[in-house]
Amino acid sequence: MNIAKDWKDYEIIDMADGEKLERWNNIKLIRPDPQIIWKDKLFPNEWKKANAIYKRSSNGGGGWSYNSKLPQSWQVKYKELTFNIKPMGFKHTGLFPEQAVNWDWMINKIKNAKRPIKVLNLFAYTGGASVACLYAGASVCHVDSSKGMVSWAKENVISSKLQDKPIRYIVDDVIKFVKREIRRENKYDAIIMDPPSYGRGASRRGMAI
Repeated sequence: MNIAKDWKDYEIIDMADGEKLERWNNIKLIRPDPQIIWKDKLFPNEWKKANAIYKRSSNGGGGWSYNSKLPQSWQVKYKELTFNIKPMGFKHTGLFPEQAVNWDWMINKIKNAKRPIKVLNLFAYTGGASVACLYAGASVCHVDSSKGMVSWAKENVISSKLQDKPIRYIVDDVIKFVKREIRRENKYDAIIMDPPSYGRGASRRGMAI
């Protein structure tokens, strides 16, 4: 297993009893994680310093409880990449920091290709992989069915000062878009897919790419 060990703006401070205490730049959050089954906290006093905690509801879903006022959004950096973070529904922050090992792998492959690389990023969310591939020199087609997530991805690209790099943003159902690309005979050197467990697009039900 590869570990995302090169973060400076993200840190898991402690984990216990189905929750993890994380530092996102200078802001500390507590979020649920069902894989954390042990009970004992290594640093119990650190949990008291959390700025916000996400609590699941017994009826499903959940919400954030704030111990201090947070900015509407803030930034974290991974090496030369910059991402915008904010607490959102269902415990998310807009970034999966464990994906940094994949970003490094993509960057290495693209930089060592010695030729132009064209990347299709499907279910692209807020664009962590898109930003990494752009930074490495690839041209990117970023596809997600959520207009809000695509707008967030644009913010991440701008924050990383990559807005002048070749990227195309598509708000569409992934399967419908892929079918059109096949008919148009558009080809890519690399395709990134990280689909959610459920999605908006009706065509995803009962179908596979």
